[in-house]
Amino acid sequence: MKSLTIHTLIITIFFFTISTSFASPPRLEDVFSQCTTDFKPSNPSFPIQNFTYTQQDPSFLTILNNYATITCAKRLSLQLRVRSGGHDYDGMSYLSTVEFVVLDMFNLRSIEFDPKLDTAWIQSGATLGEIYYGVANKSNDLRGFPAGICPGLGAGGHFSGGGYGNMMRKYGLSIDNIIDAKIVDAKGRVLDRSSMGEDLFWALRGGGAASFCVVLAWKIKLVPVPGKVTVFNVETVGNRGGVNTTELVLKWQEIADKTDNNLFIRLTLSTSNKTVKASFMGMFLGDSAKLLEIMNTGFPELGLNKSECLEMKWIESVLFWLSIPPGTAPTSVILNRIPQKQIYLKRKSDYVQKPIPRTGLDAIFKVLLENENVTMAWNPYGGRMSEIPSTETAFPHRAGNMFKIQYAANWFVQGEAVANECLSQTERVFEAMSPYVSKNPREAFLNYRDVDIGTSLNSTYEEGKVYGVKYFKNNFERLVKVKSRVDPDNFFRYEQSIPVLSSH
Repeated sequence: MKSLTIHTLIITIFFFTISTSFASPPRLEDVFSQCTTDFKPSNPSFPIQNFTYTQQDPSFLTILNNYATITCAKRLSLQLRVRSGGHDYDGMSYLSTVEFVVLDMFNLRSIEFDPKLDTAWIQSGATLGEIYYGVANKSNDLRGFPAGICPGLGAGGHFSGGGYGNMMRKYGLSIDNIIDAKIVDAKGRVLDRSSMGEDLFWALRGGGAASFCVVLAWKIKLVPVPGKVTVFNVETVGNRGGVNTTELVLKWQEIADKTDNNLFIRLTLSTSNKTVKASFMGMFLGDSAKLLEIMNTGFPELGLNKSECLEMKWIESVLFWLSIPPGTAPTSVILNRIPQKQIYLKRKSDYVQKPIPRTGLDAIFKVLLENENVTMAWNPYGGRMSEIPSTETAFPHRAGNMFKIQYAANWFVQGEAVANECLSQTERVFEAMSPYVSKNPREAFLNYRDVDIGTSLNSTYEEGKVYGVKYFKNNFERLVKVKSRVDPDNFFRYEQSIPVLSSH
């Protein structure tokens, strides 16, 4: 595979082709480049100008180029991949086996706040770190936004897949706090919520926007945060205060999705020195005195004490969740768009709807010890997540779910043998968990992209349904109907996109 980077106006387009002939006709990437360079809107009432963007607007050229990219890709029968932050776990925003163009949104990154600091327009290329930093500074640390803990995530993909983080029990997902969007559709029109229609706006929130359009920006609703939040991270290997890890995990299952909505406690299971290690990492939207009152009543077995509770600003807690010790780095470190280290990884997901019994935990711990490269993060639901109907947005995993699991394997050395071993270990742990997780379908989280649950190279309904019902459950059929209406030619497609009804 060869690649060419084309710098057109102020957005970067990456073009990938697969050589299929020894002949030398005009190169497809050159044809595409010329198309975007020569592009002029055929309609004098150019929708971008008439919508919101004038030629004096700083974003005008970028929006124009998005429009040109879609038009030229359609003209040349090229597939399009849209990348905001490049964090797609299985690379579907920048990899394919067919010829394609990557529309990289990183130059669309402005953040505009309304004067009352109730809402903000976030362009798709902005990272969560940029959003958090901007919100905290504009509001004097009295506003926040519920989204992920990784500051390098791009808003475009993170939001459209759901967007969850450590405030979801209080405020729900990112999509539950999105009130408008600006998009470019398959016809090259720039639309907002009122002009795209409620069905498409519904689909963009949790259904994966890359199946429907290019999202230019999201309008988010900011949420109040206290002047001080409290965080903690309690790690135990074997036992803590005479209470063994199994007992602590059993108790966590009892309370994690039912405790105060202001409290989020993530449980991470890993191994250390041939022993299972449990980490209870939490954030409470309040002071340590109130947190200790809640913990001593609901989870006394953990034995959380005041010295383990750290009070800080909400923006400072973002660094804590990155394992940056308090006071060792400025909050501006979350503006860094370049990862501190490069790793190879595999991620998978599951949902748990019934408590895992003691015998089940013993079996799980045994499997973890046999597959030491794999960790599991158990993220509690409940609270606001149980109050929002499963049909409110395209994201279906609401009431009835106790917690979501992320399986994670990282490796730092290149090589097929190392990769295969880590992938095999992940699959073994995943299979061992099958008795304890959701069934028919075995549910999965779209933002934890996983090609193992199915792909569709031909974008057929039958192939798409295999992975579609796992990601979207009963919302899959409505997503197919929306897709068939707004993109009947299936221009916006990739290996796990929503299929159209005509493929039925």
